[in-house]
Parts: sequence; structure tokens; C-alpha cells
Amino acid sequence: MSKPIQQHIGSVALVVENYDDAIAFYTQKLQFELIEDIDLGGGKRWVLISPPNSTGTNLLLAQASNEEQQRSVGYQTGGRVFLFLHTNDFWRDYELMKTNGVEFTEAPRSEEYGMVVVFKDLYGTKWDLLQLNKATS
Repeated sequence: MSKPIQQHIGSVALVVENYDDAIAFYTQKLQFELIEDIDLGGGKRWVLISPPNSTGTNLLLAQASNEEQQRSVGYQTGGRVFLFLHTNDFWRDYELMKTNGVEFTEAPRSEEYGMVVVFKDLYGTKWDLLQLNKATS
């Protein structure tokens, strides 16, 4: 008897201009945790970050290494929201992010599925901060 398929997305690569600047933004302004920072040689590093107390997907920070990758920094999805940060306390996290100087593109809004606001990371990548309603989570 074969094993049932069991998979999950372990990491999503996010192309950044600079490892250290990105680590500082995510750990200081968003309170993410630095999971791993391993020197791979030749200027490459394996840098994993994650939201606090997360049991889900990590972000792999990938420093742009050529002109094509550099052009994608901050624009990896053509200007659409790329990543969705779920929280158990929308207003706590929104106020903390505001205090930490995170740029928001709109005012928080209540939608059928929950509270949401769009913010940008240090390179302009758009994110949703979301607190889903119990019925949709």
C-alpha cells in the first residue's frame, strides 16, 4: 500500500536588493524571526525568515545577482499584492507596523472575509495584512 500524498510549500523566494537591509526590515519593522542565515560562498546566503510563532511557509530572501533579477525586486507580481500575512490581532499588528514606519497604500478596511490593509516592504513589494473572520479561517 502506498503512502498518501503529503506535501507543503516550505519556502517562497523573495528577490531582494540586499540581504542585510531585508533582514533588518523584516525583523525590526514586522517582527519576523530570522530562522537561518548561512553563508554559501560567492556572495550567496541561505536566509530564511518567518513571522513570529509561524508554523507555515518561510520566506527565502534571495539577493538579486544579475540585471534581470534586479528589475524584479519589488515588482515580482507585476504590481499586485504578492504575499498575505495573516494575524490573530489585526489592530495590534497594524498599529505596531505604523509605529515602525511601514508604508500603507490605503486605510484598513472591513471585507466580507475579514479586516485587511495593503502595505509595502522596503522595496515596494505589496502585502496584505489580514485577520480573517472565524467563518472564513
